[in-house]
Amino acid sequence: MLIATFNINNVNRRLENLIAWLRERQPDVVCLQELKSEDRALPIAALEKEGYHGVWRGQKTWNGVAILARGSEPILTRKALPGDPEDKQARYIEAAVNGVLVASIYAPNGNPQPGPKFDYKLAWLARLQRHATSLRRTGAPIVLAGDFNVAPTDLDIYPTKSWDDDALIQPESRAAFRRLVGRSWTDAIRSLHPDQRIYTFWDYKRQRWERDAGLRLDHFLLTRDLAERLIETGVDRDVRGLPGASDHAPAWIRLG
Repeated sequence: MLIATFNINNVNRRLENLIAWLRERQPDVVCLQELKSEDRALPIAALEKEGYHGVWRGQKTWNGVAILARGSEPILTRKALPGDPEDKQARYIEAAVNGVLVASIYAPNGNPQPGPKFDYKLAWLARLQRHATSLRRTGAPIVLAGDFNVAPTDLDIYPTKSWDDDALIQPESRAAFRRLVGRSWTDAIRSLHPDQRIYTFWDYKRQRWERDAGLRLDHFLLTRDLAERLIETGVDRDVRGLPGASDHAPAWIRLG
């Protein structure tokens, strides 16, 4: 079972790139983030033509998350992160696919910090931690996948001081991610590549793609039973270099 996550950064604008990648990689499950589209404008028919069915939560201009499954229908279990009924941002969706519970996550960026956006980021991550604990206690096999908007350690960002004030690497952000992972979840990419610099995001500015000045913001957290089935992980970096690409590359894991 191959599960991927891809912050597509506007699904309609980058549909051609997405379909080309789906045909080449052929993932069984895909978590998408930053759809940047209302539900009525989502390219559902084009993706179904490629054999993918999905559950969606779109949002005009910003945010938006989806879960696609190849050759099967995801069973929607949740369309919003619990804990704040006033939060209308489309950042979380959850579905069962072939016996695995999958969540597609687009955590808040949090900039500028300090300020209300950073406070929202930390509160959102705390809500995610509480919900993740509730999910884990069900005993189901679970994958939390997506753009967590945290580079967890200095190994997850290219050597630089230019991001020192950014919300993505603040001590509070990293501490929130550590609490989320805790002792019960496995950071899949890091577990198989403990000492390797692996990036999933390269900002458009200052030739960061060309300089390989990246960050690892896209993660897979696995329950212990799935961690035991983890065979390999990867990042399809070449997708980031295509014309009109998202600033993220697809990341994936393979379960046995």
